[in-house]
Amino acid sequence: MDFAAGPCNACGTTGVALMKLSLGKDFFGRVYDRLSPSTDQSPKWYCEGCSMQKNLQRDFRDILGEFDKLTAGQGSILSTQEEFQRASLRLREISTILIGVADHSQFLTVADVTQLIGRMQTTTMQI
Repeated sequence: MDFAAGPCNACGTTGVALMKLSLGKDFFGRVYDRLSPSTDQSPKWYCEGCSMQKNLQRDFRDILGEFDKLTAGQGSILSTQEEFQRASLRLREISTILIGVADHSQFLTVADVTQLIGRMQTTTMQI
């Protein structure tokens, strides 16, 4: 994790430490490199709150991508009951966190998360 000074690229807050994560693991434990030179020519720096929300967005996108694979009949991590339940729980956690955020998220809405939760519940009933 790096720290920089300047405005947050999401909310514009100044005078606070800014962060970017260059390496990590996604929700399903896969390694990612968000800041490799070939894929990120203009890295973004976020304050603590926006960084947390960006991580929530990443988890949401990971789950959505795997769910879309599942519903398309492609191989998906969510094809196991354990991973499906873990992803469903994480979506409920994300929704709860977003509801509690004083300022609205710059990256993700509660409505988007709620919609995916509903889609997953419908799929669970069909399985």
